[in-house]
Amino acid sequence: MLIPVILAGGSGTRLWPLSRRLYPKQLIELTSDNTMLQETILRLENIENLSDPIIICNEEHRFMVAEQLRQISIESPSIILEPVAKNTAPAIAAAAVKALELDSDPTLIVLPADHYIGDMENFKKSIKTGYEAAEKDLVITFGIVPSSPETGYGYIKKGAAVSDQVSMVEKFVEKPDLETAKQYLESGRYLWNSGMFIFKAKTIIEEFENNSPEILKCSRTAVEKSSVDLDFMRLDRESFSLSPEDSIDYAIMEKTKRAAVIPISCKWNDLGSFEALWQTKQKDENNNVTYGDVYLSDVKNSFLHSTSRIVAAVGIEDHVVIETSDAVLVASRDKVQDVKKIVEQLKKDKRNEPDIHKKVYRPWGNYETIDISERFQVKRLTVKPGEKLSAQKHHHRAEHWVVVKGTAVVTRGEDEILLKEDESIYIPLGTLHRLYNPGKIPLEIVEVQSGSYLGEDDIVRFDDIYGRSPK
Repeated sequence: MLIPVILAGGSGTRLWPLSRRLYPKQLIELTSDNTMLQETILRLENIENLSDPIIICNEEHRFMVAEQLRQISIESPSIILEPVAKNTAPAIAAAAVKALELDSDPTLIVLPADHYIGDMENFKKSIKTGYEAAEKDLVITFGIVPSSPETGYGYIKKGAAVSDQVSMVEKFVEKPDLETAKQYLESGRYLWNSGMFIFKAKTIIEEFENNSPEILKCSRTAVEKSSVDLDFMRLDRESFSLSPEDSIDYAIMEKTKRAAVIPISCKWNDLGSFEALWQTKQKDENNNVTYGDVYLSDVKNSFLHSTSRIVAAVGIEDHVVIETSDAVLVASRDKVQDVKKIVEQLKKDKRNEPDIHKKVYRPWGNYETIDISERFQVKRLTVKPGEKLSAQKHHHRAEHWVVVKGTAVVTRGEDEILLKEDESIYIPLGTLHRLYNPGKIPLEIVEVQSGSYLGEDDIVRFDDIYGRSPK
């Protein structure tokens, strides 16, 4: 059995403002109509012996991950929730322990959820080669055949040949300077470190026992003490928090004697920046990449993305312009790695923009802030068919709901009221209330809040079908 392990954590700060902490790049449609997470799973279609995936993600993203899997008909995934971020080694150790509960001797293919693969045929051939090599108890990584002297990636030096397509790893090297990268390219012995792996679960557990036993101990205990929450597996917080924080490269790959590498040419990109995204996209006659409502005049070699309004540019070259409903980023293409410095400044100033978009996703649907002032706020709520918000009340605000599409069942105190389009209801401050969509189409509500405090933390939950804690 081949079990995909999809690493879907991370915040993608270098793709801000498209990527936010609560809606990161792996959950966004960046290269197609599917999200990066969906693309990662769909590109494994028709591979022999393939099982449903194990997804490892942040607790805050769990409902979006589950919904995106449902959209591509993944019926029985194992979604593991990390209580804290500990890098890739503890996550992979926990996945290996979990995989042995699903099958007596599974092989794992570990894939980050934010990679672009352009050549599916070569990618799948390499997986088949890796699957066969893993049977020899090798710890396989995939090395990308370099197409340029890239300084943004780590490299793998090939050692002795195991077969025509597999070599032992001689060493891993950190990101080089340009002159060193040119030497690596000319030698033909170095590959980009992709962060993709394939190995038997028992093999990688043995390697953890030999090289990073404390990580394995904490991850194993976190799985053994895990709890089931709806369709999710919550790792035990105390046990997992005790694990050392380390990457799989440092914890295992640089220490093991069983590391082997398979060269692969598959038009790969890790989409770690807007420059990487520009490289993967189709370009116009002036080498520009555009998305959305964009108008250009005398613009070259640039990337312009519009989300909610017209973006117009004149006479620029080698620039990135990203527009969302609440932020605009303008950067030189050779400086896009520094976007994270802007995010750090925003966090220091305690701004919301690093964390959320104006449209915020919830398990029941989403809401978007339309207007806000000191004592009132207007939102557009969209509730999916059959979903309901928690039973709740607020200490500092009253709410007025207007149904603009669909049908709503509103609980207000002891009363239950059916509302149709163009009907409204008032929820006084301190009144227990709940909203439910009984229909077959999305319910759209315009919500007007008024009061002395309008923060999202003014919610006292009494009942919630999604298992969210009372606030």
